[in-house]
Amino acid sequence: MTIEKIDKGRITQLLLDMDGGSREAYNKLFPLVYEQLRFIAQNQLAHRPANKALQKTELIHEVYLKLIDNSQADWRNRAHFYAMAAKAMRHILVDRHRKQNAQNRGGSQNVITFDERMGLKDEYSEHLEALHELMGQLKQVDERMYTIVDLRFFAGMTIEEIAELLNISTSTVDRDWAKARGWLYQQMLKR
Repeated sequence: MTIEKIDKGRITQLLLDMDGGSREAYNKLFPLVYEQLRFIAQNQLAHRPANKALQKTELIHEVYLKLIDNSQADWRNRAHFYAMAAKAMRHILVDRHRKQNAQNRGGSQNVITFDERMGLKDEYSEHLEALHELMGQLKQVDERMYTIVDLRFFAGMTIEEIAELLNISTSTVDRDWAKARGWLYQQMLKR
């Protein structure tokens, strides 16, 4: 699944209309973004143990409600919406992980590897909290790199899809992706 093929400006306009308080825009948006949210959720849940993960549909609905009910949201465009959806899914999964593993705190720390399948492998799922914290730090260092990691690693989008969403070149995405991976790797080594 790739970025939706519909009029991309329509999603942005609906988001802007929702910011203006349009209930009709709210009702029209979900069917247009559902497949992409499903793809992001599938990527986020792909490498988590099935018995501990939310169901995909459950995660999609929880994220959509969280994003849409946020009266503080200032939707700029669909790229912003999808980046926030990936971030919200990550937050939900981290919170769930924290609750399930509260009694198992401590132990040795291993380095997270960023494999080309762009998912968290089962053996690294315990490092989700550390990566979540580092993502907050990365956002302070460089917001575009943070967004690229969110979309590439957590949302599973391709370099080309990210370039299209962010309206930048694929070489810029490649360069920022490499820098972000290096930065995150270095930060994990310091832990």
